[in-house]
Amino acid sequence: MNAFLYVLTVLIWGSTWLAIKGQLGDVHPTASIAYRFALAAVILLAWARLRGLPLRYPARVHGQFVLMGATMFSTNFVCFYFAEQHLATGLTSIIFAMSLVVNMVFARLFFKRVVARKMLVGAAIGLLGIVTVFWPQFREFSLTSGSGRGIVLSALGTLVFCLGNVVSAKTQAAGVPVVQGTGYSMAYGTLIMAPFAAVLSRHDLFDATPKYVGSLLYLAIFGSVIGFGAYLTLLGRIGGERAAYAMVLFPIVALLLSTVFEDFHWTARDLLGVVLILAGNAVMLTSPALLRRLTGRRPATPAEPAPDHPAPTTEPGARHSGN
Repeated sequence: MNAFLYVLTVLIWGSTWLAIKGQLGDVHPTASIAYRFALAAVILLAWARLRGLPLRYPARVHGQFVLMGATMFSTNFVCFYFAEQHLATGLTSIIFAMSLVVNMVFARLFFKRVVARKMLVGAAIGLLGIVTVFWPQFREFSLTSGSGRGIVLSALGTLVFCLGNVVSAKTQAAGVPVVQGTGYSMAYGTLIMAPFAAVLSRHDLFDATPKYVGSLLYLAIFGSVIGFGAYLTLLGRIGGERAAYAMVLFPIVALLLSTVFEDFHWTARDLLGVVLILAGNAVMLTSPALLRRLTGRRPATPAEPAPDHPAPTTEPGARHSGN
């Protein structure tokens, strides 16, 4: 069962980037985002209602839901939807995969956690991988070019999403269940997007074509409800450290789909960059004991005593799905 949930999470999260392409067209991205999270919010809150879960929260908690909606389920997706107008979906997903690095920095800034050496090493390797993949764009970087705007928008969307993770962590620490918190946050994200959608969409408020409706249903039901539920179930079964490997693998799924459906052509540089990104994330997510075995390092001996109370390290914890 765990293997099934893991594969389901990786496949769904890896494919949502391609599904976003089906939303790009006559309908303004703000409207598409509003439709997606309105439907997902209704499903989640209706599910909570049917199960008899509590749905009443004080105004202070709803304020946190608003912040989560603004960062995780609205503005960040505006960045990603516009970024995919300039970059292949697989490349956009690679930038988002480095949210693990941003989360590490935010854990230090907002939660005063000590960053372990393996996290710094893994982050450096992962960033080197991103530079390798995007080296031609970085070498001729310009905000006036499409690829330059795509990179900036993807990076900004990742940053905003990670700020939402900070709010989410504080909300969960206060005892708010994930299902209700996510449902309300998606609802507020919809409300934030609605005025922009009404103004910017003009006459094209909806597209009834099978491509648009199909991608919308897939993103709302699979990407925002089922994929998220599969990840959380896996999180409870095997723990956050191993479950977080889904964040390492889904960009590979996105790149493979981009190769088939978007005519993305691999180069030796792309392959090397992806390997570096995978290696960097794997270093961050691998336990210190396993790293010692892989590198041949011996654990501390009586001659080299380990500290009685080692400093806490930053480990990846529960996260919401970005897609």
